[in-house]
Amino acid sequence: MDATERRRAAADRVRTAEDVVARLREGLAGVGVKLPSLRVDPVSCAGNEPAPLVDLGRCNLDTALRLCGALAEKESGHDR
Repeated sequence: MDATERRRAAADRVRTAEDVVARLREGLAGVGVKLPSLRVDPVSCAGNEPAPLVDLGRCNLDTALRLCGALAEKESGHDR
């Protein structure tokens, strides 16, 4: 794989990561959870072959509790 192909593949992975972040944001919003710092980690995108990481970021206690509640509802089979 030459440099151009590697850059193209890396850009595709970053786009995929951005799509995943958007889907996560939408899904979490659907259960009343907002992670203000949710993003693709830019440092993990550096270099020729990034393995993008999704940074879930920091959230306050109330948001963490809402996320726990949403997961508990999902686990118990009581989807909203």
